[in-house]
Amino acid sequence: SDHGADVIKVEPPQGDEVRDWGPPFHDGDASYFIGVNRNKRAMAVDLRKPDGQAIILKMLADADVLIENFKPGDMERWGLGYHEVLAKRFPRLIHCRISGFGGDGPLGGLPGYDAILQAMTGLMSVNGDATTGPLRLGTAIVDMGTGLYSAIGILMALHERTVSGQGQYLDMTLYDCGMALLHPQAANYFLNDKRPAGTGNPHPNLVPYDKYPTRTCDIFIASGNNGQFRKLCELMGQPSLADDPRFANNGERNVNRVALTELLRAAFAEQDGNELALRLIRNGVPAGPVLAVDQATAAAHTAHREMVTELDWYKGIGTPIKFSRTPGGTRRPPPKFAQNGEEVLRQLGYSEAEIEELRQNGVVHDTRR
Repeated sequence: SDHGADVIKVEPPQGDEVRDWGPPFHDGDASYFIGVNRNKRAMAVDLRKPDGQAIILKMLADADVLIENFKPGDMERWGLGYHEVLAKRFPRLIHCRISGFGGDGPLGGLPGYDAILQAMTGLMSVNGDATTGPLRLGTAIVDMGTGLYSAIGILMALHERTVSGQGQYLDMTLYDCGMALLHPQAANYFLNDKRPAGTGNPHPNLVPYDKYPTRTCDIFIASGNNGQFRKLCELMGQPSLADDPRFANNGERNVNRVALTELLRAAFAEQDGNELALRLIRNGVPAGPVLAVDQATAAAHTAHREMVTELDWYKGIGTPIKFSRTPGGTRRPPPKFAQNGEEVLRQLGYSEAEIEELRQNGVVHDTRR
C-alpha cells in the first residue's frame, strides 16, 4: 500500500483485535494497529453469511492477491476455499494463507502467536544469556518475518504468473518462518552437533562483536575480519594487540574472547562513546552508539533517509523500500473501523438500497460489534 497498491482490509464485525492492543490509543485505535495499517481502505463483513461471501467473490473478480489469516479450514467452510472454488473462478488469483502451523501435520490447525512461535522454533533459546535464560525478542520478529517472507512469496508468484498466466496458493506459516530465522544457530548446530545457547550481545561466531560501556554511552562494535580488527587496534592506540597470537585471527579470538573483552572494556571505559563510535566507523570499523527508540527516530540520518513519515495526526516509520522512479509514501492515515465500506460496495456495483439491506441483515457493519 505504501507503493500504490489498493489494499482493502476486510475485518470481522468485532474488528481487528489489534485495534485494542494499547495503550497508547488514538481515537480508540491502538498504536499496534496504527503502526502497520496506513494507506489501506477498511470495511467490515460477516463472512459467515452467504451475502458476505458474495461480497468477497465480487471483490476477487479483478483482484491480484488475497491474503488471509483465518484458522485453516475457515475459508473452505465459507465456500471460499482456493482449491475447491477460487482457483476455478479466478485462475489468475494469488491466494496467500498465513497461519500458525499450517492445516495438517502434528500441530496443524492450532493457533499461533509471535511469542509462542519464538518459543517453539528455538528463537527464544538463542536470545538472552546465562543469567536470563531464554528470552523473547523485543520486536515481534516472527510476525514481521512471516509478513516479509509472505510478501516475497507473493511477488515471486506475481512474477511467475507473467510466464504461466496462472495464479497459485501460498501456504505460509509462522512456524516455518520462525525456523527460517535461525541463522547462524541452526547452521552451527548442523555442523558441530552442539546445542546453541543464548550468548547475549556477543556473536557466537565473530569476535569482537559485542556491546561495550564507555564514559558516555554503550557502543556496539562488529569487527567481521582480521583487517577490521587490526584497524580497531590501531585506532585504540594498541597496534601490537593485532599481532598477539591469542588474537591473530577470528578463530583464536573466539577461543580467547574473555581475555580480549577485558582488554577492550578497559580501553573504552573513559572514552566518549558517541565520538569513538563515529571515529571507528568512519575509519572502516563497524561501530555505533546503542540508542533508545526516541534517539534513533530523532537521529539526523533517520531524517535524511525519510524514515519517519507524518500526515495529519499520523506519525510512523517510513518505507525502507526506495525506488528511483516510483517512490512510495504515506497517502492516507490508517483507516477507522469500516471507514471505506460503503465506498467499496459502491465500486462493486451495490445500490444504496442493497447496501442498506446488507446493513440491516448484519452482513456489513459500520460500528464494531
